[in-house]
Amino acid sequence: MSITKEKKVEVFTEFGGKATNTGSIEAQIALVTERISHISGHLQANKKDFSTHRGLMQLVGQRKRLLTYLQKTNLSGYRSLIEKLGLRK
Repeated sequence: MSITKEKKVEVFTEFGGKATNTGSIEAQIALVTERISHISGHLQANKKDFSTHRGLMQLVGQRKRLLTYLQKTNLSGYRSLIEKLGLRK
């Protein structure tokens, strides 16, 4: 199952400010992180699903690019988002 519509609205309101602010870089990173955690759970149960593994690697690369952009443009926002999401321990 993919992420439900309610979960997306919840992520956008928490990280983007409101539900309609889907273009916010913080909200996009949070949504990609949610998808990564969902797919990681799937891959723990299905170790030989290599096409999903490839999709997971693409999502990780996308999140890395978005985080790099955020770090260059808004360092304080980057640091607070990293702490909120629990990335880079």
